[in-house]
Amino acid sequence: MHPAFSIVFFTTLAGSAQGLVVALVVATLADRAPSAGFTVQALGVAQALLLAALAASFLHLGRPARAWRAVRMWRTSWMSREVIVLPAFMAVVGAWWLTLALGKEPGLLLPLLALLLCALLWLCTAMIYACLRFLQEWAHPLTVVNYTLIGLSSGWVLAGALAVLGGEDGFVRLLGPWALALTLAALSTRALALLRNARLVPRSTQQTATGIRAERLVQKSMGFSGGSFNTREFFAHASIPALRRIQLFMLLWGFVLPAALLMWALGGGPPLAWLVALPLQFLGLLAERWLFFAQARHPQNLYYQVVS
Repeated sequence: MHPAFSIVFFTTLAGSAQGLVVALVVATLADRAPSAGFTVQALGVAQALLLAALAASFLHLGRPARAWRAVRMWRTSWMSREVIVLPAFMAVVGAWWLTLALGKEPGLLLPLLALLLCALLWLCTAMIYACLRFLQEWAHPLTVVNYTLIGLSSGWVLAGALAVLGGEDGFVRLLGPWALALTLAALSTRALALLRNARLVPRSTQQTATGIRAERLVQKSMGFSGGSFNTREFFAHASIPALRRIQLFMLLWGFVLPAALLMWALGGGPPLAWLVALPLQFLGLLAERWLFFAQARHPQNLYYQVVS
């Protein structure tokens, strides 16, 4: 598939914001919440990321003014459900932020509601792709697992970096082991998905795609001299060596290097390790999400394979 950078940024930014909110919820439920001032700032960062993600998603629409119509298909469409859950999640995060900013005690209702909507948002976003059975690379429970774990990992690393900047040493100590565990878990499940997808055998063949029953079939031309919607939107336009290099970059920068830096910080290294891990991981996860789309092999590509 052709990766749309608007969706790459949307899913990456929204996932980090969700993970950050979950980190704050867990600290609150464990009665180890950071100071109210820091929580206000962290929730503000989460809301800013969600707004940026929402703005990026609009760039993917042909007619943004008609985006509201997406909610009408909520009974059958995971995308429609996502369109409903995202603003609801943002509203709860905003209410939590406002309550603390006004100096009031939010209690547990708002954090628990934020946690519930956060989980629903991950489910809706991931199921947009996992429900497409004809794309074998996506149609698997690992899609939902990876969206959740990667969002948690990036959000907890972001929370740790903000806590280092804010001088919240107790919060950093709470986050450290969990952030490392989540990053390693995300690495494991993403690597497992890569191994699974590498072994997939397409259900369709050139013969079934073209209707030609010859035993040996070789395509010489795509059939278009100037390209078409099909050849633009369903191809990643990247060579296999390029995809392999991006995959290596994604694994190193998105998971291995951040995990190593977190281990260093937990082992007595400087808090600066958190601040280095954050941008490295963000770039790596942008590559991860781009690769997620690029490696999905649409069945129609069996027909439109080679440009003449």
